[in-house]
Parts: sequence; structure tokens; C-alpha cells
Amino acid sequence: MSFLSATLSRVKPSPTIAMTAKAAELKAAGRDVIGLSAGEPDFDTPQNIKDAAVAAIAAGKTKYTAPDGIPELKQAVCAKMRRDHGLEYTPAQVSVGTGGKQTLYNALMATLNEGDEVVIPAPYWVSYPDMVLLAGGTPVIAETSIQTNFKLTADQLEAAITPKTKWFIFNSPSNPTGAGYSREELKELTDVLLRHNHVWVMTDDMYEHLAYDGFEFCTPAQVEPRLYERTLTCNGVSKAYAMTGWRIGYAAGPVEVIAAMRKIQSQSTSNPCSISQWAAVEALNGTQEFLAPNNEIFVRRRDLVVKMLNEIEGISCPTSEGAFYVYPSIAGLIGKTTPAGTIIDSDEAFATALLEEADVAVVFGAAFGLSPNFRVSYATSDEALKEACTRIQRFCASLV
Repeated sequence: MSFLSATLSRVKPSPTIAMTAKAAELKAAGRDVIGLSAGEPDFDTPQNIKDAAVAAIAAGKTKYTAPDGIPELKQAVCAKMRRDHGLEYTPAQVSVGTGGKQTLYNALMATLNEGDEVVIPAPYWVSYPDMVLLAGGTPVIAETSIQTNFKLTADQLEAAITPKTKWFIFNSPSNPTGAGYSREELKELTDVLLRHNHVWVMTDDMYEHLAYDGFEFCTPAQVEPRLYERTLTCNGVSKAYAMTGWRIGYAAGPVEVIAAMRKIQSQSTSNPCSISQWAAVEALNGTQEFLAPNNEIFVRRRDLVVKMLNEIEGISCPTSEGAFYVYPSIAGLIGKTTPAGTIIDSDEAFATALLEEADVAVVFGAAFGLSPNFRVSYATSDEALKEACTRIQRFCASLV
């Protein structure tokens, strides 16, 4: 009999972390590996945010806080929700966690019972299904397609909902595709949800500020106020504010759910880092002037990657509306063979061979629930992206 929990058999390690670790291992061994697998901006945290953290340390704000966040950060979240989305919340409706991942996990742990279903559009962020499984629920995957730019349609959502559905997880702009739902597209989904009063909405808005080409971000409770009472709006400071290592996420929603999440957190990690919380207060309340220049850089990088990948025979790469990812299809490469003799019979085989034979790290599409594709993160320098795409072009041209 195994000493380990049977729960572990339900889940797998994060493929994005695994690919990043493998690339780092090869790099440490002297290989010139270019990593396009990590979802992490290469920008430094803005100076005003770092200054706020230093000031907090100097002021001795280094003690335990309330399990789910300091009042000042909860107030900042409330102000942000009002300012950006016209949504009114009180601090009692806000939970602060150790990153966006913990916030989502707490919510699922606090609400799911055995047999409860959670609708997840594919491709999805790799952790959604596994978090649902850890919480005892059942992920119901609703596959999108490249024809709809990887966006879920109202008919697909309707077909996925059953009497057992408890949550619909919604992510826009998307990790891994960068696809963003317009207000009109989102309204079609919220109209479906209005017909199913037992289904709650869990949003992952982590990439909201990374929106390009005139795309205007909106969140479900903003588009359809009648869903306010059964929507948990989740977000954080990791991506737009280049604060991945600071580990601050937050959620706003009904008091009952927030209180349940607080109970989970009080018996697991307890409070997020106090210094990170004060830095996040400054992130949300302080200047947002750096967002537009950063987005201009991301757009330039995106356009470079999309152009170079679409020059490859056998690859089709849609242009993303936000985030810092693209999700090209390799349907035209399936069945080909690499110079080292590897048969490209899946996107995992493609990504593995690309790393081992061309020193470029990407994440294979099966990790995100939709194949044959791979995810490229363009949150790195123009020079690295150009060289990486040149290597991908050369690698694909060598396939027979």
C-alpha cells in the first residue's frame, strides 16, 4: 500500500514548469537554449512599487497580517474594481491570496463537492483541471478551435452545462492563446449563464491590462450585472505589473464565498507576504503610466513572432488580442521526421525535439487541452525572439 495520498493520482505536475525546468537544466549544461515557455514578463517591477516595499520594510510592516489580506489592500482592490469596471465591492467581499493560483484553488476547495462539474474551455491554463480534481470536482472540457480564434461559442457553453455544473471558469485574455473576448462575444456567453441559475462564474482576469490593437477588456459581472451575485472575479498583480515573484492574487465576490476561502487559507498558508501586500497596494493605487509603453513592446514582439511563424510551411499562427502568448497549430507538420529520426506524431514530440535538436523551449499543446499546437511566450527580448523563431524556421525546414 502506497504511503502517498490517492489524491495525487488525479493530478499531474505542471507541464509549463516542467518544460522551463528542463530548459534550465540544458542551459546549465552549457547549451544555448532560448526559453519561450515561461509566462513571465522580462520587465523589472516598476520603481514606485519597489520603493513602497522598501518603505514597508523600513516601517516595520513585517508581522503577520489578517489571513486574507491587509485592509489597505482590500480597499485598493475595491477602488480598482470601481474604477476599471464600475463594480462595487466592500472589503468583506475581497480575498487576497499568495498569487492568483492560490486564490482560484481556495475558491474551488471551498465550494466543490464530489460530483460537482466545472466547465473549462480548451485550450486552458494547465492548472484549472487539476485544481478541480484536487478539490474533488469533475472538469468538463469544452473544446474550441482555431476557426473561432480559440473562443468558446454560446452553443458550446450551452452544450457543456448539466444539472451538475457548479462553475464556469472564464479566462480572457487567454493563457495560452492570447484570445480576448469582445463585449459582444462575452454577452452571448452571459446570456447562456442567465438561463442556468445554478452555474457560478469564476473569472481569471490576470491579463486584463495586456490588451492590444484597440481590444477593450471587460469582465462578466461588468457585462451582465445580473450575474454579480454568482460571480467570483479573480485577478492579481503578477503579469501587468511584472510582479510574478511577489505572489499576490485577489478575488472579489459574494461574502459567503469569500468567508469560506478565508477559512481555507487560514488553515493552509495564512497571510500572503506582508511586504508584497504593501507593494500591491502601490501597484493598484499608484501610477499606471508604464502599462501603455510596455504594451507597445509586447505588440512589437507579438507581430515579430506571428510573422516569422506564419512564414513556416505547416504552421498556422493566429494573432492574439492580449496577454503575451500565441498558440500556433502544427497540423501541417504531423507525420514528418526530424534529422535525428524523431517522428513528429504529436505536439509533445514536436516540442521535445525542438528543445533537444534546436535549443528552443516551448510548451506543447496537449498540456493545455487542445492539439496539435504549441504555446510561445513572447515575454522576452526582441533579439531572443528573432533568434528563436529563426531556429524554429530552420528546424521545421529540416523535417522530411
